[in-house]
Amino acid sequence: MDNNSPHIIKNFDELAVTPARTSLLSIAEAGYTAIETPQVIRNAVSLSGDTLSIQGASYNLNEYEHVYVLGVGKCAHDSAVELESILGERIAEGVVIDVRTSNALRRIKCFAGSHPFPTNENAGFTAQMLALAEKATEHDLVLVIVSGGGSTLLCQPDTHTCADEAGLVQHLFKEGATIEELNTIRKHLSKARGGHIAATAHPAEVVSLIFSDVPGDDIRTIASSPTVRDETTLEEAREVFTKYGAENCGFSIDHLFETPKDEAMFKRVHNKLVLKNTTALEAMKVRAEELGYAATIKETKLQGEARVVAEELINEIRMEKPRTIHLYGGETTVTITGPGKGGRNEEMSLAAVPLIQEDELLVSLASDGRDNTDFAGGIADKYTKGKAEDAGLKPEDYLYTNDSFSFFHTLQQGIMTGYTGANVADLVIVIKHER
Repeated sequence: MDNNSPHIIKNFDELAVTPARTSLLSIAEAGYTAIETPQVIRNAVSLSGDTLSIQGASYNLNEYEHVYVLGVGKCAHDSAVELESILGERIAEGVVIDVRTSNALRRIKCFAGSHPFPTNENAGFTAQMLALAEKATEHDLVLVIVSGGGSTLLCQPDTHTCADEAGLVQHLFKEGATIEELNTIRKHLSKARGGHIAATAHPAEVVSLIFSDVPGDDIRTIASSPTVRDETTLEEAREVFTKYGAENCGFSIDHLFETPKDEAMFKRVHNKLVLKNTTALEAMKVRAEELGYAATIKETKLQGEARVVAEELINEIRMEKPRTIHLYGGETTVTITGPGKGGRNEEMSLAAVPLIQEDELLVSLASDGRDNTDFAGGIADKYTKGKAEDAGLKPEDYLYTNDSFSFFHTLQQGIMTGYTGANVADLVIVIKHER
């Protein structure tokens, strides 16, 4: 693999062995390009003299004593770099938590936390963020970056430990809880989620730049809504807890606590959605049409069990004419029954392999570039199917053990992008091409 490749998909050339695959990879790259974090920030934020403009709203920086930057999630680092380039020395201090860091920042501290499970390290970083938020007064402006991955990074337990919470999250993953259900629980487990960041920064002016990674772009769910007044209740969180038998993982329901409800704490909070899944899908549709396909964005809130959804999407494309593409955005779930390695995107593609016909192709991609593994996703088409048969690999066996990564890794049919610095849930491309 050529690490100096100009492509976002690092193994583009190795995977582009058929015309349909070449189209697929080009369309995927169009989606990735459209959601690059620096460009998103430049589109949303600008400075002219002393006036800071954020999505059409103006803030006179002369009216504030300090400008602070807080951030969390997989877009936090790149957003912080871009905000520093725009605001420079006008930023007094900042703390952001991403899954990676660099030496590119001067005024904002960036910490690399762990994901997808909470850790004591994450809790320590979150404590520093809360300390800065608490420092803000009514004369300050606090810019907050909120993006996917934030729920795990904003670990700040009260009566339980991060290890306890990690066990609970693993249990909920395994039982197939939806992202809304999972984040309802998470909001009631951390003093940084469920509106706590905004409440801690009160009475400062807070402007939150939100990157959506959830189906439907509900800002009340994204990163467990650290700057949005939480509408879920402690009782609702307990209902989710009971629904999935979470007491069986050794976690006490008494560790759940209520989120800030005082509306006065949120009167000076402005939540702005700066990026959503459809941004990528629309760019992918344009690219597909440039390549001569009839392309349709079929769904932006795709949900359901990954292997079941795979069959449904194949059945939908099978009814279409050649050179048709269906595009989907969303986030499926996987009920884990085996000890294997992989994520929901690879699982969906793996489930599609035995079902796929000669003129069909399916790929599901993690927009952040990592589907719980080094792959963003795997390709399901006749080429992968043939390689599996030649190697004596049965997709059904790997599906049984939830070992999608091993399947695609063995066949070298996984898509590699590395961390993209973006996160807008998952992107699914289904193609019907000529036989």
